[in-house]
Amino acid sequence: MTNADQSLLDEVARLRAELDDANHRYYVLDDPSLTDADYDRRLRRLQELEAAHPALVTPDSPTQRVGAPPDAGFPEIEHAVPMLSLDNAFSEEELAAFVARVAERLEVEGDAIAFCCEPKLDGAAVSLVYEEGVLITGATRGDGRTGEGITSNLRTLRSIPLRLRGDAPPALLEVRGEVTIDHASFEAMNARARAEEAKVFANPRNAAAGSLRQLDPRVTATRPLTFSAYQVARIEPPQGDATHSALMAHLGDFGFRTSRELAVVTGAAGIIDYCRRLGEKRDGLDYDIDGVVIKVDDLRLQRELGFVARAPRWAIAFKFPAQEQTTRLNDVEFQVGRTGAITPVARLEPVSVAGVTVSNATLHNADEIARLGVMIGDTVAIRRAGDVIPQVVRVMKELRPSDAREIVFPERCPVCEAEIERLEGEVVARCSGGLYCAAQRKEALKHFASRRALDIDGLGEKLIEALVERDWVTTPADLFRLEAERLAELPRMGAKSSENLVAALAKARATTLARFIYALGIREVGEATAANLARHFGTLEALMSAEQADLEAVEDVGPIVAAHVHTFFRQPHNRETVDDLIACGLRWEEEAVGERPQPLAGQTWVLTGTLASMTRDEGKARLQALGAKVAGSVSKKTAGLVAGEAAGSKLEKAMQLGVPVLDEAAFLERLAAWEAGERERASHQGSDEEGEA
Repeated sequence: MTNADQSLLDEVARLRAELDDANHRYYVLDDPSLTDADYDRRLRRLQELEAAHPALVTPDSPTQRVGAPPDAGFPEIEHAVPMLSLDNAFSEEELAAFVARVAERLEVEGDAIAFCCEPKLDGAAVSLVYEEGVLITGATRGDGRTGEGITSNLRTLRSIPLRLRGDAPPALLEVRGEVTIDHASFEAMNARARAEEAKVFANPRNAAAGSLRQLDPRVTATRPLTFSAYQVARIEPPQGDATHSALMAHLGDFGFRTSRELAVVTGAAGIIDYCRRLGEKRDGLDYDIDGVVIKVDDLRLQRELGFVARAPRWAIAFKFPAQEQTTRLNDVEFQVGRTGAITPVARLEPVSVAGVTVSNATLHNADEIARLGVMIGDTVAIRRAGDVIPQVVRVMKELRPSDAREIVFPERCPVCEAEIERLEGEVVARCSGGLYCAAQRKEALKHFASRRALDIDGLGEKLIEALVERDWVTTPADLFRLEAERLAELPRMGAKSSENLVAALAKARATTLARFIYALGIREVGEATAANLARHFGTLEALMSAEQADLEAVEDVGPIVAAHVHTFFRQPHNRETVDDLIACGLRWEEEAVGERPQPLAGQTWVLTGTLASMTRDEGKARLQALGAKVAGSVSKKTAGLVAGEAAGSKLEKAMQLGVPVLDEAAFLERLAAWEAGERERASHQGSDEEGEA
């Protein structure tokens, strides 16, 4: 073997070890050791080496998690040790009876028996088989004796080690566990599905099971699945672990995620206390559990107790109250959120779900109502998991009464009577009232006063809330009518603070047309778009009277943004608010209409990493003001890349393509030069115009 060959093998081994350790620390220990950029850099390097040297690819390589090509179907896999069900207990009395049965069979006192308790995860059970430390097969529970072989899918889960950690893996290891999806990931996954008009999952358990049974493992790889081990079914040679809890600790050494809630208790009193404590914590957990699994901890005693029918005598599942219940949908009301989103809320016949009385549930939007096919009067299934808002997940259409009524979305805002708009391709319907709508008032005022809008110094979130709650301010124009004497009545204001705020409001009256447009809070109109609108139309009156086709002629303004602007200025109350602001003394110099030369016109720039002197949005706005288009990805056409701290893959791609790269210092230097040139051109243009006059 040459030195080059050995160097290649060493690099591959090092990269695999680093990536395996990073996966373990992130997905099992919740203690990341690498940034996303560092992880991606190592993975790409390993992929390059394996692509160049295919003979180096092994089944346990971190590169094999991306998913193989689709399967035609799943093979049947017979479990060497059946995956049996557990008997259930639904009360503390039944738990005590279980302990009594175990004690009687063992001929010992119940209080002397140690039991291992852990949460009963509500997901999809799977079995993993390792030979000489390498994952060989993975299967679903199936009927307990035969499951479906889903090895390719399970390989995509980063919480499943492809090779066991440690220097001396057992010759054979079969691990049982549960695949779950946490609440936050489940909500995000369903939100994306609704936006894409794809299938929405009823609950995390169904989502996990459905994700595992995808014929294309590449689909499974995109799902936020986590594997947690709960049992060793086989291990050869035996490791000498005398208890289940010790064996679970050993699994942690092998690289598996195990429950942090696992505990060993004694007797019925210890079990009942554990179940009570976990029940109290249930709503605070970010994953679904439906009870507690209780096992005799001593493995020798487990073998002595044996099995009965399809369940072990040494284990039982204590079931918590269901997180899904059925009830009647009595009515639907429509709420207006702080961004104007219209949300249908189901008013329900009160029902206890997971120990909490539920009388309201979200229906999300009009598309969700159509997908469910729900009507007022229907019997519906309600789900509540943790602190997730209760939601309607199914409709029992076979129970639909004859007087059931359709749910009709309102055409006008239930708060301010403004038109409700839902643009083509969007899921959420919104109130177009903006500044006028009371439901949106606080957020609209915060935006209006923000640094990049009117920049009203001293007008913070708490003060805005106090002004709105006292009904002193209903539109932004009311801010400019505030008097120092009245403001001093507010808690923690005082005479000096009140005078400073009034002075800041007076200063804010002098602004620019672009800032004023941005401050109005029109949907999807950011600083750059506001600047383009101001530059294109020149006057506020021209902008307000523009038709949608005129708006679409503005640089970087497409049909959606144009529709938002057009709808905003068609609302009489928005026009009244704008007129009121002008009457309160807001003023600006009108922009000169028409194109003016810009140093970066026609160029595309990209920003990446963290900038110390400004946010990425501020950097983007300054580039756009100079005529540049700012993109999210690097290509051969990119004129330049601005690379801040922790720049990742975009920097690498720019270097590969030969795109000029500026660090923050060089970027600031260039900006200063470009902007100075703009000011000089503007000054010359002004002098020329004076001469012509």
